[in-house]
Amino acid sequence: MSSPEVRHSHGEATQSEDTVENIVHAMPIVLPVAGGVLMFLLAFIAIYMA
Repeated sequence: MSSPEVRHSHGEATQSEDTVENIVHAMPIVLPVAGGVLMFLLAFIAIYMA
């Protein structure tokens, strides 16, 4: 069974940067812009093929 004692590590704990957390704040801007570009490209392809 595991010990209830707190484990201690040598030195300071280093946490790696989470790339998702660095990008999340830009999602309200990036998603509508990407959607608009995608709709424009699909409309352009539809008109070109017609």
